[in-house]
Amino acid sequence: MEMPSPPPKTQTETSQTRLIKLWSEHRENLLILAIALVLSVLIRMFVAEPRYIPSDSMIPTLEIGDRLVVEKVSYHLHPPKAGEIVVFSPPKQLQVQGYSIQQAFIKRIIAQSGQTVAVRNGIVYVDNQPLKEDYIAEPPAYNWGPGKVPADHYFVMGDNRNDSNDSHIWGFLPQENIIGHAAFRFWPFERWGQV
Repeated sequence: MEMPSPPPKTQTETSQTRLIKLWSEHRENLLILAIALVLSVLIRMFVAEPRYIPSDSMIPTLEIGDRLVVEKVSYHLHPPKAGEIVVFSPPKQLQVQGYSIQQAFIKRIIAQSGQTVAVRNGIVYVDNQPLKEDYIAEPPAYNWGPGKVPADHYFVMGDNRNDSNDSHIWGFLPQENIIGHAAFRFWPFERWGQV
């Protein structure tokens, strides 16, 4: 007696079988890929992220096209210090001018909460002491202040003093807007190193 042959598989059953087989063959690779993706998103959100320099406001320290690693952890442990280069989202004064919260600025911290800043005759003063600034493109061609930095704020300036949209134009930077500090330049390769 001849056994009846099984009914032919439907197209849906065949597709499901293929998917199950594909999943079982590649499950480990897909899980590794998913974990890597989640880790990269978490690292970018909380630890460090790459940034591109689009303007000349930090020349000569940073040039257009430089690529940096912005480190985000240390400012949760201690506040930023004068002289550090920080990346920040635009404060409300800049958002009113049309800048998006997704944009980022990069400037050098000149003064911290409680300090008084003034710019006179091409010299920046903090608490009536002239800053030694061997990193600037040229002395500022404007006067500003004096002004006292409020609590939880900073006075920031670009190293290219006469071509920088910074605190001398829009005021003090709230600490909450700081994303992190420029830690390392990874491109161009010939300028590779700590910022």
